[in-house]
Amino acid sequence: MRTSARELLAGVSAGFTELSLPDTPADDPLGWPGYPEARAAAAARTGETESVVVGEARIGDVPTVLIAWEFGFLGGSIGQQTGDRVEAAFAHAKERGLPVVSLVATGGSRMQHGMRALSQLQRIARASADARAAGVPQISVLRDPSTGGGWATLGAGSDVVLGLPDAQVGFAGSRVRPATSPAEAYSVEAKLEWGQVDRLVETEELGDVLARWLQLLASPSTEPAPPPAARRDTALPETGWEAVRTARASKRARAPEYLDAYLDWRENVQGDRAGHVDEGVQCGFGWREGRAIAYAAQCGTATRPAGFRTAARLIRLASRLGIPVLTLVDTPGAANDAEAEEGGIGPAIAELFEAIATAAVPVTTLVIGEGGSGGALAFAAAGATWIAPDAYFSVTSPEAAAAILKRPMTDVPAVADQLRLRPQDLVGLGLAAGIVKPE
Repeated sequence: MRTSARELLAGVSAGFTELSLPDTPADDPLGWPGYPEARAAAAARTGETESVVVGEARIGDVPTVLIAWEFGFLGGSIGQQTGDRVEAAFAHAKERGLPVVSLVATGGSRMQHGMRALSQLQRIARASADARAAGVPQISVLRDPSTGGGWATLGAGSDVVLGLPDAQVGFAGSRVRPATSPAEAYSVEAKLEWGQVDRLVETEELGDVLARWLQLLASPSTEPAPPPAARRDTALPETGWEAVRTARASKRARAPEYLDAYLDWRENVQGDRAGHVDEGVQCGFGWREGRAIAYAAQCGTATRPAGFRTAARLIRLASRLGIPVLTLVDTPGAANDAEAEEGGIGPAIAELFEAIATAAVPVTTLVIGEGGSGGALAFAAAGATWIAPDAYFSVTSPEAAAAILKRPMTDVPAVADQLRLRPQDLVGLGLAAGIVKPE
């Protein structure tokens, strides 16, 4: 049985106060036969006068504007007055500087309103964009179902997208999609796998998860993130080849260990929003010593296009919300197979370079392992890059450099020395701000 809008609001927030809106007559722009009766029946059944409820409440400690769809009212369909209410909610959020949480449960546009209903998506998109430009954080929660324009505006377009398990999610509703399409493709679980949803949340956990996310996204800070301490007490390498072998050692600390030690707690974002997830890149926001810090971390694998795009998405969001960023570099290089080329590895790297270069917040980088070529450099902040003692940074791997220079593989250790890729070399060359030490 579906949870009503009011029940869900009571479960995730406290002190909900509905926005005061002008008292307007029920809209029937096309004079659709039987529509007034259907609308009256929906109102009697749900106790609502429209398919969305909008207001302000506290989630955790954060005052928040909420937009909650009531699916029982004409399938949560979007009509003229739906657009009126959503537009008013975003205007209120922008005026008060409050985040917006959208609890989506809709079948899409209201057929009895024709193009008047469809045009509401433009209003909703514009209201959301205006608030976004003013620095308003936005979170959506995908309930069952989240289809049509509700998914293709606030559902998919929010900064963070959460989903309730087993929800139907897709642009095409169940009555209009191809009969041959598998139902699984229209599930929230598929959207998570394809990088279009950040996390699945059980209904009973939703209030706590929203509170954590709102605390993170509504906590701007002007101070840069300090570089993490080294996770191992490692002597500096005597040779370049020793530096490479140390960085490649299985016992070396990886990004999750650094993040868990650095942050009190954290929430991940997932995927490039275009159908792909790179498990070798972790991005999200965490809490450290009373403030929020965003992170984009390579986890030791060759970074794929989705990894670069997810990191760029994270950094653009942090920049808009005024949250400093920490990046962790650890990759042998960008993926270089045919699939990566087809997936746009070059444009994806360019996107991340631009995101860091234009960030309106400070970006701090720590190289924690392998720093292989441009695939590593794309994650690094110029002038604010530190390095761990068991890491290296190089124009490319010693093996690749030897191949490019047409030298035998027996020369690889010597090439590693000549590349001057050790931590102390990078500091001496002015390419690293310093070598971090253990706490």
